Amino acid sequence: MKPLQIAETPTTPSVLFDPGKNIFEIAGRSVADNPSEVYQAVLQWLTQYARDPRPVTLVSIKLEFFNTASSKALLDTLSALSFIRNAKVIWFHPEDDDDMREAGEEFFELVSIPFEFKTY
Repeated sequence: MKPLQIAETPTTPSVLFDPGKNIFEIAGRSVADNPSEVYQAVLQWLTQYARDPRPVTLVSIKLEFFNTASSKALLDTLSALSFIRNAKVIWFHPEDDDDMREAGEEFFELVSIPFEFKTY
């Protein structure tokens, strides 16, 4: 399957989903008023990937900040991951950013996918 690579902008995160290299990562800031351009591509890619996923899919999410519009798009993305067998999210947050950790914990409560929390 072809990798999905979306470059980071001042308002959207970078996305790199490359099953050949076993890299699945969303990183940066997600503050666009309409984040659907990025996340629609992610959802379409995940739908195809779910048909023949790797034995284990570890998705790293390392966002500095996200706005309300992005939270819905993130929830949709995490929900799509719940259809991929043996998928797991690694939610990165700054050590001193309790809000970002709590956001990850809230997402964890809303979806049926394992989470691991790590600081950076």
